[in-house]
Amino acid sequence: MDDNEDLEYVEEDYYAFLNVPRNASQEEIISAYRNFSRIYHPDKHVDVSNKGKAETMFNRTKRAYEILSDPHQRAIYDSLGNKGLHAEGWELVHRTRTPAEIREEYERLAREREERRLQQKTNPRGNLTVQINATEIFSKSEDDYDEGGLFPAIEVSGMSMSQSIEAPMSRTDTVMLAGNLHLQNGVGGGNFMLSGRRLINKGWFEVDCGAGSGPVLGLKGSRNLTNRLFLSGGTTVNFRQNAIIPGIAGTLAMQLDKHTVGYLTYNAGLQSSMSTSIEHNTDRYHYNLSATLGIPHCYITASYTRKMVEQEMKLRVALKGGTFGFLAEYGAEKKVSKYSSVMATVSMGVPTGVILKIKIIRSSQTFLFPIHLSEEIIPAAIFYATITPLLTYFVLKKTIIDPMNEASKQRNIEKVKETNRTRMAEKRREAESAIALMGAMYERVRNEEQKRKGLIIVTALYGKFTENEKVSIEQRDEMGFIQHKQNVIDVKIPLQCLVKDSRLTLYGSTKSELPGFYDPCFGEDKLLQIDYEYRNKSFSVTVADSEDVMIPENGNGNSTQI
Repeated sequence: MDDNEDLEYVEEDYYAFLNVPRNASQEEIISAYRNFSRIYHPDKHVDVSNKGKAETMFNRTKRAYEILSDPHQRAIYDSLGNKGLHAEGWELVHRTRTPAEIREEYERLAREREERRLQQKTNPRGNLTVQINATEIFSKSEDDYDEGGLFPAIEVSGMSMSQSIEAPMSRTDTVMLAGNLHLQNGVGGGNFMLSGRRLINKGWFEVDCGAGSGPVLGLKGSRNLTNRLFLSGGTTVNFRQNAIIPGIAGTLAMQLDKHTVGYLTYNAGLQSSMSTSIEHNTDRYHYNLSATLGIPHCYITASYTRKMVEQEMKLRVALKGGTFGFLAEYGAEKKVSKYSSVMATVSMGVPTGVILKIKIIRSSQTFLFPIHLSEEIIPAAIFYATITPLLTYFVLKKTIIDPMNEASKQRNIEKVKETNRTRMAEKRREAESAIALMGAMYERVRNEEQKRKGLIIVTALYGKFTENEKVSIEQRDEMGFIQHKQNVIDVKIPLQCLVKDSRLTLYGSTKSELPGFYDPCFGEDKLLQIDYEYRNKSFSVTVADSEDVMIPENGNGNSTQI
């Protein structure tokens, strides 16, 4: 059920390469450039082989500095990445691709652009509702089972579907076509509507014509009266066989503050009502209070939704009471992929009884399944309506959703590995070249830190491992030399070279872009383990790949003393 992003070529992270934060000032960028220039400038190396390596590293350092020190190029890079700096006409193409890859990429992007254009032009939206009557589960007696069979009757009592599309004719004119069909207890019907909308100054107006229970004509419009006051409304005329039924509706909305809007709505026609409501919406929660006076019912509604952004989940409760009876609802919505989410709501009230509503949202399509469990409020029906969706979700998550997502993730990792195989090999050679050039710098920094009893990097490992593998992460070969696991690399030298005034600071980007680093296990979660000495004491710290590092912090910070 995972929605995969298009595979991208791995790009350079200039911020990580210079080891500066993404909000770095010009002074920080210049300082980092000067520090790395002392290591990589070709004039610093007389050996022919090292001179060639130095030219490669210095050119990359210079490139990173040129991009980040130029406000215009930096803005493009921050928005679009490195590929944005190479935009030439039809598309943003990575320069390491072969002609065949470029042609294949062009064809793929052309197909996607055409699909997006069609999607944007038509903007299709659909809804399918299947009403299920399962009241016999909790109301049928043992005698009924003997007479009617082993299982209670579960039947589809109603169904409705709707679909709409839009066709932009110009920048201001849009034609819309919508229709729906519905069936309830063996009796069905439907209607369709053709609409034309035009944008005007500070609003829009729309003309509708359609058919269902006779021809329908309508006129709608909306206008911003002030910066905080909005008015929308419309009128319809339904021509039936023995009558002409007019209808009118209008809404006045006022922006009360940044997150709060008040509404006053009036409807007249077959059912007349007037309602007022206040809606407050933030990144963390949403609530709505409304009161309605109407024919045949008057009622008050209150709802609250808690948005759990980190968990991609919403929890909702609602109460509704009036002349019709009362209704209480609670439920949860969970995002399962980029374009898909599922929602389960338990509704209980008088005279409706207990209803379990299952909603599946997939892009612009919505599927709703109201399951009527009982005519009355029965504790057993409420219990099972609450527990069953939770158990079903967790079982499906463990047995289907998670394995599918993991398999899809692994396939994408393999595809990206293959796509970037040449680039990753270059990164490894580049890291080896950088370490070869750091020899003199490493000895100088280490000697200075030893004299002041400062920060000495004893061992530093980067790659895929767990904290429990700290002792066993290295082994010795037949000659006694230390050999690390295949998906772990030694980064002691590059980290020691980044030590300045007895402090080491790494910012929240992937460490694989740091000089002397490369990605030993592409697509996998990585850790950085640093064992170091500070003021003749030994410490160890392990951090996630994109986690900030600052050692020592208050002497030892979040490090563990050995």
